[in-house]
Amino acid sequence: MDVLDRVEAHIRANVLIEPGGEVTCLVSGGADSTCLWHALRTLGYRATAVHVHHGLRGAKADADAEHCAQTLDARIVHAPTAPTEAGLRDLRYALTAEEGLRATGHTATDQVETVLYRIVSSGSTRGIRARREDGVVRPLLPLWREETEAYCRDSGLSWRIDTTNAGTKRGLIRERVLPLLEELDPRARANLLALGASAPRLPRLLEASLVELLSSRDGTRSADLGDGIRAVRSYDVLRLDGAVTWGPWRLESDRPGLVVRSRRPGDRLAGRARKVQDVLVDAKVPRDERDDWPLVATEDGDVVAVAGLAEAPGWEGTVRAVREDR
Repeated sequence: MDVLDRVEAHIRANVLIEPGGEVTCLVSGGADSTCLWHALRTLGYRATAVHVHHGLRGAKADADAEHCAQTLDARIVHAPTAPTEAGLRDLRYALTAEEGLRATGHTATDQVETVLYRIVSSGSTRGIRARREDGVVRPLLPLWREETEAYCRDSGLSWRIDTTNAGTKRGLIRERVLPLLEELDPRARANLLALGASAPRLPRLLEASLVELLSSRDGTRSADLGDGIRAVRSYDVLRLDGAVTWGPWRLESDRPGLVVRSRRPGDRLAGRARKVQDVLVDAKVPRDERDDWPLVATEDGDVVAVAGLAEAPGWEGTVRAVREDR
């Protein structure tokens, strides 16, 4: 399967862009974002480009912006600076929020570097998601960086090289740490990539608290999980008391004995024939968000609320649900 076929398969499998749909590519002028812009257009998507110009590298940054404007027909957005890489990234996302669906050129190489950094900095193996909660998509995650460079060469596309990358944490991983790991074992990159694709684990301290809480089924014990959330085990039942955070949602209820969970096959609102699936479809919830949409249920499994959309008879107003990313 060639590069374009793999990108298209990844887009379809993760429902990232509608066939022939509009998408704005956030471009730096490097090989990855250049490949992104050209590949999406070649695949029939209506792709345009935006370059956020922070002006951090003086004339070189000006040349990057000029390259993006000339080669990719990119619109240039001038932006302030930030003290960290994360701060710069957040600025780029904030300043392009009105662009509709956005795509970035993150690759499998970025995934490996991210997983490795998170392992040593926080003990997490969480990788880059194909779609962020704010809707930014990553169509190139199946490709390695050397493949995006080869694609650009084969397509006659030039790209810019950011010489300051070597001085960043990601540059340290790229230039020194990963080569040493591959010297230790040639399978290092592939194994780190697989680790990032596995289901995420709970933060270590939270995981330890829950393990201790569930280590016995005798009596009643509780643990403070932070952010106003408390887990209570009463013999062999685990419930959450207080405010519950579920993805971008914050849910609260004064009614005891409730749990928050994702949907299950055949779920219906208690006291109604209407399926939860129909509630989500009628509310035009995107297909890729439905499995993670929070449901509030009794400990017996009866669904009493679909967060922000519907409540079962007799449960009106008992669940307060706020989506904090809107």
